[in-house]
Amino acid sequence: MNTYKIAVIPGDGTGPEVITEGVKVLNAAASRFGFGLDFTWYDYGGERYLKTGEVLPEGAVEDLKQYKAIYLGAIGHPDVKPGILEKGILLNLRFALDQYVNLRPIVLYPGVDTPLKDKGPDDVDFVVVRENTEGLYTGSGGVLKKGTPDEVAVQESINTRKGVERCIRYAFEYCRKRNKGKKVTLCGKTNVLTFAFDLWERAFYEVAKDYPDIKTDYAHVDATCMWMVKNPDWFDVIVTDNMFGDIITDLGAMIQGGMGIAAGGNLNPEGVSMFEPIGGSAPKYTGKNVINPLAAICAGGMMMEYLGEDDAAKAVENAVKKAVSENLKSLSAGKMGYSTTEVGDLVAGYVAQGV
Repeated sequence: MNTYKIAVIPGDGTGPEVITEGVKVLNAAASRFGFGLDFTWYDYGGERYLKTGEVLPEGAVEDLKQYKAIYLGAIGHPDVKPGILEKGILLNLRFALDQYVNLRPIVLYPGVDTPLKDKGPDDVDFVVVRENTEGLYTGSGGVLKKGTPDEVAVQESINTRKGVERCIRYAFEYCRKRNKGKKVTLCGKTNVLTFAFDLWERAFYEVAKDYPDIKTDYAHVDATCMWMVKNPDWFDVIVTDNMFGDIITDLGAMIQGGMGIAAGGNLNPEGVSMFEPIGGSAPKYTGKNVINPLAAICAGGMMMEYLGEDDAAKAVENAVKKAVSENLKSLSAGKMGYSTTEVGDLVAGYVAQGV
């Protein structure tokens, strides 16, 4: 029997609550499909930082490299200045573990409301592949004469051929595996960002030659936002840089029903990957047992797919679909008609039953 070692970082606020329900569902899947999950929990987050002054202790990254994957809750504490935990944990792990792809499925499940008029599950089913370790998020740049009328701030977008190409190639490979629309769309801004997106565009069409079975398309990022709202069914797989990917995936979360159902993966296909719900730590709901755990559960399903347990991943997805279409009144905290733990029990039960 395969047993997978998983590091769990439940994080802040309601993070531990939703991750606990995700683990419950994953254990149900493991029991049904005959594999093992060995979870090790870490207390990295706001409470630890406030007590110790450290975000990640020395040796944490090397320690995490021993695991097959990381299951992450929400990061963000009301008593910690914004940016400290996000940079110190999220960005630090993405860069240190070379998680160069951020994978975001944008899927509207039956029974989930979308703000898009006359659109349903058949219209909203695509994936965004976002470059995850370069671009504007490398922190390259600086400030001169800070706090004066002559202040200068420079933030540089770093794009390497290696980083761009491996992200694009992953998008084509994922499109082939997905086997739906068989189209990859490059999202960029070639008319203004002429240096960075000249590299992206050349790499995109050169890589495309290795995938003659897949159609290619290009759209400026502003047009991409418009078409995601007007014609989301036009998209299959979108590949883009770090900043644009960060923006359009939040738009994607809204059209799929909100942060309560949105999950993502930070992938290093050759190393350790990390899976997380997209929503924040929602501290005002901490301990009330009302937060929606479905995004965390879906992130766990993505982790199963990454580990090669495709049947388990599909079982989790089917269980979530059944819960949102037949049971939950809403995806909003306190309005689901079920508590956090009851939603976890419901989905875990559906996984065990094989719905």
